[in-house]
Amino acid sequence: MSETRYIIGIDLGTTHCVVAYVEGRPEMDRDPVIRSFPVPQVVSPGEVRSQPLLPSFLFLPGPHDVPQGGLALPWDPEVSHAVGELARKRGAEIPNRLVASAKSWLSYAGVDRTEPILPWDSPADGRKISPVETATRFLEHLRSAWNHTMAPDDPEARLELQDIYLTVPASFDAVARELTVKAAQAAGLERITLLEEPQAAFYAWIESQQERWRKAVRVNESILVCDIGGGTTDFSLIQVTEEQGDLTLRRVAVGEHILLGGDNMDLTLAYALQAKLAQRGSRLDSWQFRGLWHSCRAAKERLLSRPDLESEPVVILGRGSSLIGGTLRTELTRAEVEQILVEGFFPVTERDEYPQSRRKVGVREMGLPYESDPAVSRHLARFLGQSERGLAEAGSDLGYPSAVLFNGGVMKSDLLRKRVLEILAGWHPTGEVRELAAPDLDLAVARGAAYYGLARRGRGIRIRGGVARPYYIGIESAMPTVPGIPTPVKALCIVPFGMEEGTGAEIREREFGLVVGEPAVFNLLASTVRKKDQVGEIIEDWQGEIEEVTTMETVLPASEAAEGLTVIPVWLRSEVTEIGTLELWCVSRDDDGKRWKLEFNLREQED
Repeated sequence: MSETRYIIGIDLGTTHCVVAYVEGRPEMDRDPVIRSFPVPQVVSPGEVRSQPLLPSFLFLPGPHDVPQGGLALPWDPEVSHAVGELARKRGAEIPNRLVASAKSWLSYAGVDRTEPILPWDSPADGRKISPVETATRFLEHLRSAWNHTMAPDDPEARLELQDIYLTVPASFDAVARELTVKAAQAAGLERITLLEEPQAAFYAWIESQQERWRKAVRVNESILVCDIGGGTTDFSLIQVTEEQGDLTLRRVAVGEHILLGGDNMDLTLAYALQAKLAQRGSRLDSWQFRGLWHSCRAAKERLLSRPDLESEPVVILGRGSSLIGGTLRTELTRAEVEQILVEGFFPVTERDEYPQSRRKVGVREMGLPYESDPAVSRHLARFLGQSERGLAEAGSDLGYPSAVLFNGGVMKSDLLRKRVLEILAGWHPTGEVRELAAPDLDLAVARGAAYYGLARRGRGIRIRGGVARPYYIGIESAMPTVPGIPTPVKALCIVPFGMEEGTGAEIREREFGLVVGEPAVFNLLASTVRKKDQVGEIIEDWQGEIEEVTTMETVLPASEAAEGLTVIPVWLRSEVTEIGTLELWCVSRDDDGKRWKLEFNLREQED
């Protein structure tokens, strides 16, 4: 395959989308420089401006919410929705027309992510869109903006013709990854490779350090990547090793999907301001409170990014006869932000103090399954404890991290970074944990993705790692049926921890029966704690250590040669594709030419 003109890194973030790029051909740029792409977007009705960040907000206006022609873009004067800065601003005023946190919805298996369900609390007669289509709209905007700016007269430079590295949380499961790819394909982007965000952040650090990175780390130490963004908290561990005298990097642990981040913090700030307004006799209805939530997000971001600001005004549109045409005003102070976020989300805890569970109410509103314990420090303790045990079982002696690389918009705060370092130092045997100087936290993931593209072409350092967790397929036990007791299901390891993308593994030493010609269920399982299971290993008692990822129900066609048979003897081959998705091939024992492929993507179990 010929090398493309550009290598593109795209951070499809919960709060912002970012594009970085670099010349992909050595003859065009022998000393490659990664650049950020300023994204043209509507910033106020009728005004288009290029900005380094495209806010991940989509506004679906009603007939009178935006002046006629106010949404027009240079490449689409008839567009009927807003993406970016205007969407964020207008959506804070009319929250039931704003789609936010679409990335969190994209990873939530509790809803049909291909159905129009967003905005989640919009009126029944309001416009709605699916999480997948929302991601598609963001990527369509990026593609059109790039082509308008970078390729008006150069077809070879069009975005859809470049190698694109699209980032996802390390904790995204196979379904969420495949949905992300589907969104990209729907946006016209076919040359897609997925990259985990913590790895991208680490690549950005390597790129910013150049050759100095080798002196900034030590052999056999582990480095924590602490990535806290708008919707999720992601932890990864990277180990520094030495091979034939050269330093190498290996990703050795990835945390669970933790739906805890800036959204939770913004909501907490909103409750604090609601209490201040109540003391003044102003009560908010649910519509106004949602607007307050979005306004707190903007105020928090300004305070955390502007050390010179001591407070930010917050304005909520008035409702009711006494407030016609009026507004409610208050302010969010730096002291409030720091006190609420530090003590509420980063309390000083013990090394073995894990997240606290609480009794759930039997009936609740549908919505995103946010973590019940907001203490990031307790989730971090659990991640490090589980990683230490899992790696020890696999024969690896990996101690607590001695260095931290921060990523995500939340971690732009010096105060929050210092608190995390304080907590980790308290857990570390030596009491010393240092911070690796991170590049721009808003741009790092996209820049790191572009650097990864260079590394894949042999022009940079690669982190070894592969898949973040082992995967298993459910195997029904061959035993007599017992009334009232379901047949036990064993877990067969088909992908070991760390298997590299683009590689596969075969299980030929034993035979399995494949159900064909009638509906059958296939369960994909995974573990975040079992690091040493190898391909072909069967685990009988796996409850508590292995969890279901997704369930597929399908009918595999029966071959003519096997007419009348419903169970075909097969051997198995698993493949992890370049985009990080999983394929399982079931190959006939008697004829290698007869094979069935299972893809774990959109096909989930039907009720």
